[in-house]
Amino acid sequence: MNFEERLRDRDAWSIGDGCSAARVLDLLSTRTVFLVVRECFYGTTRFEDFVDRVGASAPAVSRALKQLKAARIVAPVLYQEAGSRARDEYRLTEAGEDLLPVFLALMQWGDEHLQDGRPPLAFTEAGTGRRVRVRVTADPAPEALSGDIEIRVNPAWRRGGSD
Repeated sequence: MNFEERLRDRDAWSIGDGCSAARVLDLLSTRTVFLVVRECFYGTTRFEDFVDRVGASAPAVSRALKQLKAARIVAPVLYQEAGSRARDEYRLTEAGEDLLPVFLALMQWGDEHLQDGRPPLAFTEAGTGRRVRVRVTADPAPEALSGDIEIRVNPAWRRGGSD
């Protein structure tokens, strides 16, 4: 990336706490928070399921959900099963859905650089089966929502990386 002329002297300016990247890292600051967001994209909505699928303690998941709720990434939705008390499910908000390219970009990078070319999951366009990829582009492109993506087992994946 190149800076415009007035920004080229990096010692002459600073955005400090206003840096959007730093603020996102503050929001998604723990493994648990990020994995709760992942689970939201995967369709998890109930607290107990987050605890099971994230592999974190109930207090850690509770803190993560409170942090994401405060940032308006998730919103609680009341539900009640027959004979049980009312409880909250957690659903992504519009701001949460806007994290989809961030989530997919990190997954894509990990697939390419940490999985020896054989990641466990493949993200495809529902209906066509075409691989979903995140790219930086100046061209307008149709935007996919999380509901437009199908998650499949990658046929090239081998547990433990062995053939």
